[in-house]
Amino acid sequence: MYKILIIEDDEIIAKSIEKEISNWGFTAKKVTNFQDVIPEFVSFDPQLILLDITLPFFNGYHWCSEIRKLSKVPIVFISSASDNMNIVMAMNMGGDDFISKPFDLHVLVAKIQAILRRTYDFSTQTNLLEHNGAILNINDNSISHKGEKVELTKNEYKILQTLLENKGKTVNRENLMIKLWETDNYVEENTLNVNVTRLRRKLESIGLTNFIKTKKGLGYIIE
Repeated sequence: MYKILIIEDDEIIAKSIEKEISNWGFTAKKVTNFQDVIPEFVSFDPQLILLDITLPFFNGYHWCSEIRKLSKVPIVFISSASDNMNIVMAMNMGGDDFISKPFDLHVLVAKIQAILRRTYDFSTQTNLLEHNGAILNINDNSISHKGEKVELTKNEYKILQTLLENKGKTVNRENLMIKLWETDNYVEENTLNVNVTRLRRKLESIGLTNFIKTKKGLGYIIE
């Protein structure tokens, strides 16, 4: 079933939304850390976001902009600041709909269902892998960190994906080479060295120094 992330600091409203959409079979999660929403967004990987405008630390426009750097997931603004200027701003920032508070929960559910039908009948969700603030986007072979983004080659992406999927574990060189070229045939090790070196340079360019560590005689690890 679809997962919906609720970014709303009013606990009463957030709980009522969570209860209602859960009754309709959706999996709901309320954000708890309003100072840094992105890790919860990445780990939950929702198919739709309900986003208030007035939030602690950073407003909803900020988080909409940050999420749009990573994903095309539908975002529905829910706010009492429903004047034309805020509605236009929400749409321009990447929002897909705007619901004014107070709202009827049945209307909210109907809008959620309509947006999900439109979005996922014709496309697939964005897949992300996250570790210590670094976010690998599986759909476009890019990695982002603190607002910076860099594109990866096919081989660089495969190396990073394999290491992230096995984070905390050493991946030996042989397994990496098989993953890269998907063959048991011999591949010169220097080719792997070149790809890892280039990948490390790209990671360093967005502030990810020493992100991939070498385990001498064993392979590579992301700790």
